[in-house]
Amino acid sequence: MTSHPDLKTVADLKLPRYLGTWYEIARLPMNHEPVDCTDVTANYTLIDDGHVAVVNKCRVDGEIEEAHGEACPVDKDPARLQVTFLPKGLRWLPFTKGDYWIIQVAPDYSVALVGSPDRKYLWLLAREPHLDATTQEHYLAQARQQGFDLTPLIHTPQTGHPTA
Repeated sequence: MTSHPDLKTVADLKLPRYLGTWYEIARLPMNHEPVDCTDVTANYTLIDDGHVAVVNKCRVDGEIEEAHGEACPVDKDPARLQVTFLPKGLRWLPFTKGDYWIIQVAPDYSVALVGSPDRKYLWLLAREPHLDATTQEHYLAQARQQGFDLTPLIHTPQTGHPTA
């Protein structure tokens, strides 16, 4: 098991500004997201209890797939969320939530870098379906600096057939 220093997250994240639709620009591979997913989006909306409703969409073989979940802040820190996609009646089960920590966000909330403290998961997100190479490299350099291995990084195709 590899030991990592604490993952640094956004110190003063304004959750209301973070809400809305994000396009996945790149990610580390995950079992629950097929490698051939295109047009991946995530939409976040605030729920009455301070939790965040999550709707992830992607296109696989021309069909749109959706996953509905819920995120809740860890220790009241909106930059450190735990997300579950289990049905509502099962969300109380332990060990069923994944870490979704916001590592960096652009001052105008147009780009975000999100990962897990174990460095297994990473997402580069943007408010638009495409992100210029210089900006991508800036955020990916931040990920490398925090100990993420980007060798298996997948650049998510955004084909112009949005799911959002």
